[in-house]
Amino acid sequence: MKPMLTAVFFALLMASPANALTPENHTSVQQPTAYVYREVNGRALKLYVFTPEVKKTDTPIAAMLLFHGGGWVAGDAEWTFPAARRFAALGMVTVAVEYRLSTDTVTPIDALDDTRAAFRWIRQHAKELNIDPHRVAGYGVSAGGQLVAAAATIKCPGDKLNDTNSAPDLLLLWSPALDVENDGWFRRLLRGKSGASDFSPAAQAGAGTPPTCIVHGDKDTLTPLSGTRKFCDRVTQAGGICELNVYKGVGHLLTRNLKNQEDDFDPDPVKREDGVLRLEQFLRKRGYFPAN
Repeated sequence: MKPMLTAVFFALLMASPANALTPENHTSVQQPTAYVYREVNGRALKLYVFTPEVKKTDTPIAAMLLFHGGGWVAGDAEWTFPAARRFAALGMVTVAVEYRLSTDTVTPIDALDDTRAAFRWIRQHAKELNIDPHRVAGYGVSAGGQLVAAAATIKCPGDKLNDTNSAPDLLLLWSPALDVENDGWFRRLLRGKSGASDFSPAAQAGAGTPPTCIVHGDKDTLTPLSGTRKFCDRVTQAGGICELNVYKGVGHLLTRNLKNQEDDFDPDPVKREDGVLRLEQFLRKRGYFPAN
């Protein structure tokens, strides 16, 4: 999978459906506050926190960390800003995360390390952000889906050292790259530092995988549906929850352009809106939005 995804498309994809938000049941959202959550080799990595404008309360609220796609080599935290604003408007603290992109010296393993560090940082600062540390969801698009799903399915020895959980409590995935074991592009990006199966959520999923909701097109050639089905099958067979919403006739990120699924996107607006609402319903059913 080597998608050349554009920021313009991600803004389109993650924007709220025209009739999804209404003043009666949603709050307004402030501009994000940037924080440095870690420094690696002299580089400061940031996350951007969107806080819903709600009445002061002593009750902590749920949070969501969002990870953009781009084939592990492209993208920016701002790609997920529209989605972060949408979910914050529903009453969550949302966090768009910057992570290291793959280069000659950086691999997806490093991006996963950043992903885990972001979840740790949020939980370590849960009190000042008024976040419930046991209701921290992970939202991943394409390659970002691999990162949050890997954080959820692969045990991290570092958690025992600092006693802070680095895994999401719930997963929302949009056209995720879940079966990378035989993905030649992913293997090349690893640069021989590990086997791809060690970081493939479809190979690692099972008992302990958090509740998951997935949106996927059945004609996706970049992150094939077969890998997502494999992931969901492993989760459900282990007694977990994996809600798979499959949309017929569309490809990666629900594009109607099946010939070019890398950069010439034409997302189906009706199916996109339905997918967004399915994710919202999944969150609401599990108590991630404040009670009306």
